[in-house]
Amino acid sequence: MRVTSMAAAAVAVSVAAACSGTVSPRPSTQPLADDRACKAVVAVRADEDRDITRLQQDLRQRRDPRAAEYLGYRFVARARLSNNAGDYAVAEQAAACLESITPHEPAAWLLRGHVLHQLHRFSDAEAIARRLVSTREYVLDFGLLGDVLMEQGRITEAAQAYQKMIDLKPFYQSYTRAAHMRWMKGDLRGAIELMHAAVQAASPRDKESVAWAYSRLALYELQRGKLADASRMADASLQYVPEYAAALLVRGRIELAQGKTADGVRSLERAAALNPLPEYQWTLADALRVQHRTDDAAAIESQLRLQGAFEDPRTLALYLSTRREDAGKAIDLARRELLNRQDVFTLDALAWALASAGQTQEASALMTRALAEGTEDGRLFLHAAVIAAADGRPADASRYRRKAHALRFTLLPSEAAFGAWGALEGSRCTTPRMRSRR
Repeated sequence: MRVTSMAAAAVAVSVAAACSGTVSPRPSTQPLADDRACKAVVAVRADEDRDITRLQQDLRQRRDPRAAEYLGYRFVARARLSNNAGDYAVAEQAAACLESITPHEPAAWLLRGHVLHQLHRFSDAEAIARRLVSTREYVLDFGLLGDVLMEQGRITEAAQAYQKMIDLKPFYQSYTRAAHMRWMKGDLRGAIELMHAAVQAASPRDKESVAWAYSRLALYELQRGKLADASRMADASLQYVPEYAAALLVRGRIELAQGKTADGVRSLERAAALNPLPEYQWTLADALRVQHRTDDAAAIESQLRLQGAFEDPRTLALYLSTRREDAGKAIDLARRELLNRQDVFTLDALAWALASAGQTQEASALMTRALAEGTEDGRLFLHAAVIAAADGRPADASRYRRKAHALRFTLLPSEAAFGAWGALEGSRCTTPRMRSRR
Protein backbone atom coordinates (compact mmCIF):
# COMPACT_ATOMS: atom_id res chain seq x y z
CA MET A 1 0.00 0.00 0.00
CA ARG A 2 1.55 3.24 -1.07
CA VAL A 3 0.47 5.67 1.60
CA THR A 4 1.58 9.28 1.40
CA SER A 5 3.91 9.92 4.31
CA MET A 6 4.80 13.41 5.41
CA ALA A 7 2.95 15.69 3.05
CA ALA A 8 -0.24 13.69 2.91
CA ALA A 9 -0.23 13.12 6.62
CA ALA A 10 0.20 16.83 7.05
CA VAL A 11 -3.13 17.36 5.40
CA ALA A 12 -5.01 14.50 7.04
CA VAL A 13 -8.75 14.67 6.55
CA SER A 14 -10.72 15.45 9.67
CA VAL A 15 -13.93 13.46 9.47
CA ALA A 16 -15.90 16.02 11.42
CA ALA A 17 -14.72 18.85 9.20
CA ALA A 18 -14.99 17.00 5.90
CA CYS A 19 -18.47 15.64 6.51
CA SER A 20 -20.11 19.01 6.88
CA GLY A 21 -23.57 18.51 5.51
CA THR A 22 -22.77 18.92 1.84
CA VAL A 23 -25.34 16.30 0.77
CA SER A 24 -28.88 17.48 0.27
CA PRO A 25 -30.95 16.01 3.15
CA ARG A 26 -33.30 13.52 1.54
CA PRO A 27 -34.03 10.95 4.26
CA SER A 28 -36.01 7.89 3.28
CA THR A 29 -37.40 4.85 5.01
CA GLN A 30 -36.90 2.74 1.88
CA PRO A 31 -34.40 -0.12 2.21
CA LEU A 32 -31.01 0.10 0.59
CA ALA A 33 -31.25 0.21 -3.19
CA ASP A 34 -29.90 -2.62 -5.28
CA ASP A 35 -26.55 -0.87 -5.73
CA ARG A 36 -23.36 -2.90 -5.62
CA ALA A 37 -21.26 -0.05 -4.22
CA CYS A 38 -23.61 0.57 -1.31
CA LYS A 39 -23.91 -3.14 -0.62
CA ALA A 40 -20.12 -3.47 -0.58
CA VAL A 41 -19.77 -0.66 1.96
CA VAL A 42 -22.34 -2.01 4.40
CA ALA A 43 -20.91 -5.55 4.11
CA VAL A 44 -17.39 -4.62 5.28
CA ARG A 45 -16.48 -5.70 8.80
CA ALA A 46 -16.58 -2.83 11.26
CA ASP A 47 -13.91 -4.45 13.49
CA GLU A 48 -15.50 -3.11 16.69
CA ASP A 49 -15.66 0.43 15.35
CA ARG A 50 -19.02 1.58 16.70
CA ASP A 51 -19.18 4.59 14.42
CA ILE A 52 -18.81 2.39 11.35
CA THR A 53 -21.41 -0.06 12.65
CA ARG A 54 -23.91 2.73 13.29
CA LEU A 55 -23.27 4.40 9.93
CA GLN A 56 -23.60 1.10 8.07
CA GLN A 57 -26.98 0.59 9.70
CA ASP A 58 -28.01 4.15 8.83
CA LEU A 59 -27.00 3.57 5.22
CA ARG A 60 -28.74 0.21 5.08
CA GLN A 61 -31.97 1.76 6.35
CA ARG A 62 -31.51 5.09 4.53
CA ARG A 63 -31.96 6.99 7.78
CA ASP A 64 -29.24 9.52 6.95
CA PRO A 65 -28.42 10.45 3.36
CA ARG A 66 -24.94 11.51 4.50
CA ALA A 67 -24.09 8.07 5.94
CA ALA A 68 -22.17 7.04 2.82
CA GLU A 69 -20.07 10.22 3.01
CA TYR A 70 -19.35 9.77 6.72
CA LEU A 71 -18.48 6.11 6.15
CA GLY A 72 -16.05 7.00 3.40
CA TYR A 73 -14.10 9.31 5.67
CA ARG A 74 -14.20 6.79 8.51
CA PHE A 75 -12.55 4.23 6.25
CA VAL A 76 -9.97 6.79 5.09
CA ALA A 77 -9.13 7.47 8.74
CA ARG A 78 -8.94 3.76 9.50
CA ALA A 79 -6.66 3.17 6.53
CA ARG A 80 -4.23 5.82 7.80
CA LEU A 81 -4.09 4.19 11.20
CA SER A 82 -4.03 0.54 10.12
CA ASN A 83 -2.08 0.78 6.85
CA ASN A 84 -4.79 -1.29 5.18
CA ALA A 85 -5.14 -0.54 1.46
CA GLY A 86 -8.50 -2.30 1.42
CA ASP A 87 -10.03 0.49 3.48
CA TYR A 88 -9.19 2.99 0.74
CA ALA A 89 -11.01 0.75 -1.73
CA VAL A 90 -14.03 0.75 0.58
CA ALA A 91 -13.87 4.55 0.83
CA GLU A 92 -13.92 4.77 -2.96
CA GLN A 93 -16.97 2.48 -2.99
CA ALA A 94 -18.59 4.82 -0.46
CA ALA A 95 -18.09 7.68 -2.90
CA ALA A 96 -19.74 5.64 -5.66
CA CYS A 97 -22.59 4.75 -3.30
CA LEU A 98 -23.10 8.40 -2.38
CA GLU A 99 -23.26 9.39 -6.03
CA SER A 100 -25.79 6.64 -6.74
CA ILE A 101 -28.02 8.04 -3.97
CA THR A 102 -27.53 11.69 -4.98
CA PRO A 103 -26.26 11.96 -8.58
CA HIS A 104 -23.69 14.63 -9.42
CA GLU A 105 -23.01 15.17 -5.72
CA PRO A 106 -19.83 17.25 -5.10
CA ALA A 107 -19.36 15.55 -1.72
CA ALA A 108 -18.82 12.27 -3.60
CA TRP A 109 -16.21 13.91 -5.82
CA LEU A 110 -14.38 15.32 -2.82
CA LEU A 111 -14.32 11.96 -1.05
CA ARG A 112 -13.04 10.22 -4.17
CA GLY A 113 -10.42 12.94 -4.61
CA HIS A 114 -9.07 12.35 -1.11
CA VAL A 115 -8.87 8.61 -1.73
CA LEU A 116 -6.99 9.13 -4.99
CA HIS A 117 -4.62 11.51 -3.22
CA GLN A 118 -3.86 8.94 -0.53
CA LEU A 119 -3.21 6.34 -3.26
CA HIS A 120 -0.77 8.74 -4.98
CA ARG A 121 -2.95 9.14 -8.07
CA PHE A 122 -2.25 12.84 -8.00
CA SER A 123 -3.19 13.85 -11.54
CA ASP A 124 -6.55 12.09 -11.23
CA ALA A 125 -7.14 13.78 -7.88
CA GLU A 126 -6.18 17.15 -9.35
CA ALA A 127 -8.81 16.77 -12.10
CA ILE A 128 -11.46 16.23 -9.42
CA ALA A 129 -10.20 19.17 -7.36
CA ARG A 130 -10.27 21.46 -10.41
CA ARG A 131 -13.82 20.37 -11.12
CA LEU A 132 -14.83 21.13 -7.55
CA VAL A 133 -13.30 24.60 -7.29
CA SER A 134 -14.87 25.56 -10.62
CA THR A 135 -18.28 24.39 -9.34
CA ARG A 136 -18.40 25.85 -5.84
CA GLU A 137 -16.33 27.75 -3.27
CA TYR A 138 -15.94 25.23 -0.47
CA VAL A 139 -12.92 25.33 1.79
CA LEU A 140 -11.90 21.65 1.61
CA ASP A 141 -12.03 21.68 -2.19
CA PHE A 142 -9.12 24.11 -2.13
CA GLY A 143 -7.43 21.90 0.46
CA LEU A 144 -7.53 18.92 -1.88
CA LEU A 145 -6.27 21.04 -4.75
CA GLY A 146 -3.36 22.34 -2.69
CA ASP A 147 -2.49 18.85 -1.49
CA VAL A 148 -2.16 17.33 -4.93
CA LEU A 149 -0.30 20.35 -6.30
CA MET A 150 2.14 20.12 -3.40
CA GLU A 151 2.86 16.48 -4.17
CA GLN A 152 3.51 17.36 -7.80
CA GLY A 153 6.06 19.99 -6.79
CA ARG A 154 3.91 22.95 -7.82
CA ILE A 155 4.53 24.84 -4.59
CA THR A 156 3.44 28.32 -5.70
CA GLU A 157 0.08 27.04 -6.95
CA ALA A 158 -0.37 24.97 -3.78
CA ALA A 159 0.32 28.04 -1.64
CA GLN A 160 -2.39 29.95 -3.49
CA ALA A 161 -4.91 27.18 -2.85
CA TYR A 162 -4.01 27.05 0.83
CA GLN A 163 -4.27 30.83 1.11
CA LYS A 164 -7.78 30.55 -0.30
CA MET A 165 -8.54 28.06 2.47
CA ILE A 166 -7.36 30.48 5.15
CA ASP A 167 -9.39 33.28 3.56
CA LEU A 168 -12.53 31.15 3.51
CA LYS A 169 -12.15 29.57 6.94
CA PRO A 170 -9.23 29.72 9.37
CA PHE A 171 -9.59 26.36 11.16
CA TYR A 172 -7.73 23.10 11.82
CA GLN A 173 -7.55 21.99 8.19
CA SER A 174 -6.27 25.32 6.87
CA TYR A 175 -3.84 25.81 9.76
CA THR A 176 -2.18 22.40 9.27
CA ARG A 177 -1.73 22.99 5.57
CA ALA A 178 -0.37 26.48 6.10
CA ALA A 179 2.02 25.10 8.72
CA HIS A 180 3.34 22.48 6.32
CA MET A 181 3.78 25.13 3.63
CA ARG A 182 5.76 27.30 6.05
CA TRP A 183 7.95 24.32 6.91
CA MET A 184 8.50 23.52 3.23
CA LYS A 185 9.66 27.10 2.66
CA GLY A 186 12.12 26.96 5.56
CA ASP A 187 10.07 28.95 8.09
CA LEU A 188 10.19 26.60 11.08
CA ARG A 189 9.06 29.20 13.60
CA GLY A 190 6.02 30.06 11.50
CA ALA A 191 5.23 26.36 11.06
CA ILE A 192 5.29 25.83 14.83
CA GLU A 193 3.01 28.81 15.47
CA LEU A 194 0.47 27.63 12.93
CA MET A 195 0.53 24.04 14.16
CA HIS A 196 -0.17 25.25 17.70
CA ALA A 197 -3.10 27.19 16.25
CA ALA A 198 -4.28 23.94 14.63
CA VAL A 199 -4.17 22.14 17.98
CA GLN A 200 -6.23 24.89 19.58
CA ALA A 201 -8.75 24.84 16.73
CA ALA A 202 -9.16 21.05 16.52
CA SER A 203 -12.16 19.36 18.04
CA PRO A 204 -11.08 17.28 21.07
CA ARG A 205 -13.50 14.61 19.82
CA ASP A 206 -11.40 14.22 16.68
CA LYS A 207 -8.56 12.57 18.58
CA GLU A 208 -6.56 11.39 15.58
CA SER A 209 -6.34 14.90 14.13
CA VAL A 210 -5.09 16.34 17.44
CA ALA A 211 -2.63 13.45 17.81
CA TRP A 212 -1.31 14.06 14.32
CA ALA A 213 -0.78 17.79 14.97
CA TYR A 214 1.15 17.07 18.17
CA SER A 215 3.29 14.49 16.35
CA ARG A 216 4.22 17.13 13.79
CA LEU A 217 5.06 19.58 16.55
CA ALA A 218 7.33 16.90 18.04
CA LEU A 219 9.17 16.67 14.70
CA TYR A 220 9.48 20.46 14.49
CA GLU A 221 10.95 20.65 18.00
CA LEU A 222 13.32 17.79 17.16
CA GLN A 223 14.50 19.79 14.18
CA ARG A 224 15.17 22.75 16.50
CA GLY A 225 17.18 20.46 18.75
CA LYS A 226 14.80 21.05 21.67
CA LEU A 227 14.59 17.43 22.68
CA ALA A 228 12.68 17.93 25.93
CA ASP A 229 10.01 19.98 24.15
CA ALA A 230 9.88 17.41 21.35
CA SER A 231 9.37 14.63 23.90
CA ARG A 232 6.48 16.52 25.53
CA MET A 233 4.79 16.95 22.15
CA ALA A 234 5.14 13.24 21.37
CA ASP A 235 3.69 12.37 24.77
CA ALA A 236 0.77 14.74 24.15
CA SER A 237 0.06 12.99 20.86
CA LEU A 238 0.04 9.59 22.55
CA GLN A 239 -2.35 10.85 25.22
CA TYR A 240 -4.94 11.35 22.49
CA VAL A 241 -4.20 8.13 20.58
CA PRO A 242 -2.07 5.80 22.74
CA GLU A 243 -1.22 3.42 19.89
CA TYR A 244 -0.49 6.13 17.33
CA ALA A 245 2.26 4.87 15.03
CA ALA A 246 3.40 8.31 13.83
CA ALA A 247 3.87 9.53 17.42
CA LEU A 248 5.68 6.34 18.43
CA LEU A 249 8.01 6.79 15.47
CA VAL A 250 8.93 10.34 16.37
CA ARG A 251 9.22 9.42 20.07
CA GLY A 252 11.66 6.68 19.13
CA ARG A 253 13.71 9.11 17.08
CA ILE A 254 13.75 11.59 19.97
CA GLU A 255 14.89 8.88 22.37
CA LEU A 256 17.71 7.91 20.02
CA ALA A 257 18.78 11.57 19.86
CA GLN A 258 18.74 11.66 23.68
CA GLY A 259 20.97 8.58 23.83
CA LYS A 260 18.14 6.46 25.26
CA THR A 261 18.68 3.67 22.78
CA ALA A 262 16.79 0.93 24.64
CA ASP A 263 13.74 3.17 25.04
CA GLY A 264 14.02 4.19 21.41
CA VAL A 265 14.07 0.59 20.22
CA ARG A 266 10.95 -0.22 22.24
CA SER A 267 9.07 2.74 20.78
CA LEU A 268 10.22 1.95 17.26
CA GLU A 269 9.39 -1.75 17.53
CA ARG A 270 5.84 -0.86 18.46
CA ALA A 271 5.61 1.78 15.72
CA ALA A 272 6.85 -0.64 13.04
CA ALA A 273 4.49 -3.36 14.25
CA LEU A 274 1.56 -0.95 13.88
CA ASN A 275 2.72 0.53 10.59
CA PRO A 276 5.26 -1.72 8.81
CA LEU A 277 6.26 0.77 6.15
CA PRO A 278 9.86 1.28 4.92
CA GLU A 279 10.33 4.54 6.86
CA TYR A 280 9.47 2.78 10.12
CA GLN A 281 11.49 -0.33 9.28
CA TRP A 282 14.59 1.62 8.31
CA THR A 283 14.49 3.65 11.52
CA LEU A 284 14.00 0.53 13.64
CA ALA A 285 16.80 -1.37 11.88
CA ASP A 286 19.17 1.54 12.48
CA ALA A 287 18.26 1.61 16.17
CA LEU A 288 18.80 -2.15 16.45
CA ARG A 289 22.24 -1.78 14.88
CA VAL A 290 23.09 0.90 17.42
CA GLN A 291 22.30 -1.78 20.03
CA HIS A 292 24.52 -4.23 18.10
CA ARG A 293 21.51 -6.45 17.40
CA THR A 294 22.67 -7.04 13.86
CA ASP A 295 20.67 -10.21 13.22
CA ASP A 296 17.42 -8.53 14.27
CA ALA A 297 18.28 -5.50 12.15
CA ALA A 298 19.06 -7.68 9.14
CA ALA A 299 15.67 -9.41 9.44
CA ILE A 300 13.87 -6.06 9.41
CA GLU A 301 15.95 -4.84 6.48
CA SER A 302 15.09 -8.00 4.54
CA GLN A 303 11.40 -7.16 4.91
CA LEU A 304 12.10 -3.59 3.82
CA ARG A 305 13.86 -4.72 0.63
CA LEU A 306 11.19 -7.31 -0.11
CA GLN A 307 8.12 -5.07 0.27
CA GLY A 308 9.48 -1.55 -0.07
CA ALA A 309 9.11 -1.23 -3.85
CA PHE A 310 5.35 -1.63 -3.44
CA GLU A 311 4.84 0.05 -0.07
CA ASP A 312 7.04 3.15 -0.52
CA PRO A 313 9.44 3.12 -3.48
CA ARG A 314 10.92 6.50 -2.67
CA THR A 315 12.04 5.48 0.80
CA LEU A 316 13.43 2.19 -0.50
CA ALA A 317 15.43 4.14 -3.09
CA LEU A 318 16.84 6.36 -0.34
CA TYR A 319 17.66 3.34 1.82
CA LEU A 320 19.46 1.49 -0.97
CA SER A 321 21.43 4.59 -1.91
CA THR A 322 22.47 5.28 1.67
CA ARG A 323 23.57 1.65 2.12
CA ARG A 324 25.28 1.64 -1.29
CA GLU A 325 23.20 -1.32 -2.43
CA ASP A 326 21.75 -1.96 -5.90
CA ALA A 327 22.23 1.51 -7.36
CA GLY A 328 20.40 0.53 -10.54
CA LYS A 329 17.27 -0.45 -8.64
CA ALA A 330 17.41 2.73 -6.55
CA ILE A 331 17.63 4.87 -9.69
CA ASP A 332 14.78 2.98 -11.35
CA LEU A 333 12.54 3.32 -8.29
CA ALA A 334 13.24 7.04 -7.96
CA ARG A 335 12.77 7.75 -11.67
CA ARG A 336 9.42 5.96 -11.74
CA GLU A 337 8.30 7.83 -8.64
CA LEU A 338 9.31 11.13 -10.20
CA LEU A 339 6.94 10.51 -13.12
CA ASN A 340 4.07 10.86 -10.66
CA ARG A 341 5.46 12.93 -7.83
CA GLN A 342 7.79 15.84 -8.59
CA ASP A 343 8.14 17.27 -5.09
CA VAL A 344 11.33 18.28 -3.26
CA PHE A 345 11.86 14.90 -1.62
CA THR A 346 11.44 12.84 -4.78
CA LEU A 347 13.94 15.07 -6.57
CA ASP A 348 16.30 14.47 -3.66
CA ALA A 349 15.75 10.70 -3.79
CA LEU A 350 16.70 10.54 -7.46
CA ALA A 351 19.67 12.84 -6.95
CA TRP A 352 20.93 10.64 -4.12
CA ALA A 353 20.45 7.45 -6.14
CA LEU A 354 22.34 8.90 -9.11
CA ALA A 355 25.12 10.09 -6.83
CA SER A 356 25.47 6.62 -5.35
CA ALA A 357 26.05 5.34 -8.89
CA GLY A 358 28.64 8.02 -9.62
CA GLN A 359 26.39 10.02 -11.97
CA THR A 360 27.42 13.28 -10.38
CA GLN A 361 26.42 15.87 -12.95
CA GLU A 362 22.77 14.83 -13.18
CA ALA A 363 22.66 14.36 -9.41
CA SER A 364 23.97 17.89 -8.89
CA ALA A 365 21.36 19.42 -11.22
CA LEU A 366 18.53 17.59 -9.48
CA MET A 367 19.85 18.54 -6.04
CA THR A 368 19.81 22.20 -7.05
CA ARG A 369 16.12 21.83 -7.93
CA ALA A 370 15.41 20.03 -4.66
CA LEU A 371 16.93 22.86 -2.63
CA ALA A 372 15.25 25.65 -4.59
CA GLU A 373 12.19 25.95 -2.33
CA GLY A 374 14.31 26.66 0.74
CA THR A 375 13.26 23.55 2.69
CA GLU A 376 15.38 23.11 5.82
CA ASP A 377 15.93 19.37 6.16
CA GLY A 378 18.95 17.52 7.51
CA ARG A 379 18.77 14.73 4.93
CA LEU A 380 18.55 17.20 2.05
CA PHE A 381 21.60 19.06 3.28
CA LEU A 382 23.59 15.88 3.92
CA HIS A 383 22.94 14.70 0.38
CA ALA A 384 23.68 18.16 -1.00
CA ALA A 385 27.03 18.24 0.83
CA VAL A 386 28.12 14.84 -0.47
CA ILE A 387 27.04 15.62 -4.04
CA ALA A 388 28.67 19.06 -4.03
CA ALA A 389 31.96 17.57 -2.84
CA ALA A 390 31.83 14.84 -5.48
CA ASP A 391 31.08 17.55 -8.04
CA GLY A 392 34.22 19.46 -7.07
CA ARG A 393 32.48 22.32 -5.22
CA PRO A 394 34.16 22.34 -1.79
CA ALA A 395 32.70 25.69 -0.68
CA ASP A 396 29.15 24.47 -1.31
CA ALA A 397 29.97 21.16 0.34
CA SER A 398 31.22 22.93 3.45
CA ARG A 399 28.15 25.18 3.58
CA TYR A 400 25.75 22.26 3.30
CA ARG A 401 27.76 20.25 5.80
CA ARG A 402 27.25 22.97 8.40
CA LYS A 403 23.53 23.02 7.68
CA ALA A 404 23.29 19.24 7.97
CA HIS A 405 25.20 19.27 11.23
CA ALA A 406 22.84 21.90 12.67
CA LEU A 407 19.95 19.53 11.91
CA ARG A 408 21.80 16.35 12.95
CA PHE A 409 19.02 15.26 15.33
CA THR A 410 16.75 14.66 12.33
CA LEU A 411 19.16 12.21 10.70
CA LEU A 412 18.89 8.46 11.07
CA PRO A 413 21.90 6.72 12.65
CA SER A 414 22.96 5.27 9.29
CA GLU A 415 22.92 8.79 7.86
CA ALA A 416 24.70 10.45 10.76
CA ALA A 417 27.39 7.75 10.69
CA PHE A 418 27.43 7.48 6.89
CA GLY A 419 30.95 7.16 5.46
CA ALA A 420 30.72 10.35 3.42
CA TRP A 421 29.16 12.13 6.39
CA GLY A 422 32.18 11.24 8.47
CA ALA A 423 34.42 12.51 5.70
CA LEU A 424 32.46 15.74 5.69
CA GLU A 425 33.83 16.49 9.14
CA GLY A 426 37.32 16.57 7.67
CA SER A 427 38.81 18.09 4.58
CA ARG A 428 37.35 15.66 2.02
CA CYS A 429 33.86 14.67 1.03
CA THR A 430 34.07 11.62 -1.19
CA THR A 431 33.11 8.00 -1.07
CA PRO A 432 34.40 5.08 -3.13
CA ARG A 433 31.52 5.64 -5.58
CA MET A 434 31.27 9.42 -5.35
CA ARG A 435 34.54 10.79 -6.64
CA SER A 436 34.92 14.32 -7.85
CA ARG A 437 34.58 14.66 -11.60
CA ARG A 438 37.17 17.43 -11.71
